[in-house]
Amino acid sequence: MKFIEEATIKVYAGDGGNGVATFRREKYEPMGGPNGGDGGKGGSIYAIADRNINTLVDYRYTRSFRGQRGENGRGAECYGAKGEDTILRVPVGTVISDKATERMIVDLDEHGRKVLLAKGGNNGLGNVHFKSSINRSPRQCTKGEIGEEFELYMELKVLADVGLLGMPNAGKSTFIRSVSAAKPKVADYPFTTLHPNLGVVRVDTERSFVIADVPGLIEGAAEGAGLGHQFLRHLARTSLLLHLVDIAPFDEETDPVAEAKAIVNELLKYDEALYNKPRWLILNKTDMLENSQDVVKKFVKGYGWTGRVFAISAISGVGCKELTYAIMDHLDEAKRDEVKRAEEEAAELKKADENKMEEKNNKEKIDEVNASKPLEINIINSPVNEPIIIKQ
Repeated sequence: MKFIEEATIKVYAGDGGNGVATFRREKYEPMGGPNGGDGGKGGSIYAIADRNINTLVDYRYTRSFRGQRGENGRGAECYGAKGEDTILRVPVGTVISDKATERMIVDLDEHGRKVLLAKGGNNGLGNVHFKSSINRSPRQCTKGEIGEEFELYMELKVLADVGLLGMPNAGKSTFIRSVSAAKPKVADYPFTTLHPNLGVVRVDTERSFVIADVPGLIEGAAEGAGLGHQFLRHLARTSLLLHLVDIAPFDEETDPVAEAKAIVNELLKYDEALYNKPRWLILNKTDMLENSQDVVKKFVKGYGWTGRVFAISAISGVGCKELTYAIMDHLDEAKRDEVKRAEEEAAELKKADENKMEEKNNKEKIDEVNASKPLEINIINSPVNEPIIIKQ
């Protein structure tokens, strides 16, 4: 299946059905009253996140979606049927925005989450609603309203805890094959990976995380070189980035330090927030080096890296198990910190509400005391300058 990560569609909600102006005509009832029914409401357009779908290819070639129009009303107070709603099923992680205003409508990040994209038009009213004591034969009725219509931009951002970053042929796909059950294509030529791959890394029976493998970056990706940096959007939701570096390139003229710095520069050009995410340095293909420890130390010194460093061999699995456990511990700690921050924010909001309530109560008490005090008025020109007490 072809992987499509963005699409532009147009949605048209159904129009409401018209109300009618009819009168009851039966045997022995030649002059019956009004009995025109209402029209039906127009069908709306909904989007729902479905974990069984992993691409937006259905919306690349079918770009227009319409809700069903509501039926018109009929005589004998028969109401028109409501138009059937149209439901668009999209992958989990789809972000839907208004094309005209570029305003984000919804981020469908949970399976089963449903959102209204375009509301169907309201129904028209039949003449039965307009009868009164002075107008027993109303001939007016209303038409149904036009349904909403929008041009929407849909963008898929995969949901993953960890993202892999690196040059083509750095060993990203081999690493994800080594630590998970995912089987992305692996070959000895650049850009073997053409679309993101997800793998679930299970550390033990109850602890696991999702890792995302995206196509490789090269220098100049911001200007469109290679596959560009369009796939970096899939790393926006991750909590940790793994920067994989091929420390034993086949070409002796290739400088791994320069390539690693080029990747970081491309990351900064794309998104500063992504650049500031926690990032670990993973030095791959150590099995091809005779003295790997010295090469690793030389690389770290030349690169000027002060963060965490792991030396692994993805194809043989050396160092991969220790890396996955370290990632799991980091993610658990990040989740604990997030829960702690959420609890602190909730406590601050609760304290602020209590302070507002206390200020309100104090103000009410002061107002009550002021209202119960007697009012003193001094008459200045009085021969006896005594206060006159007037109780409120």
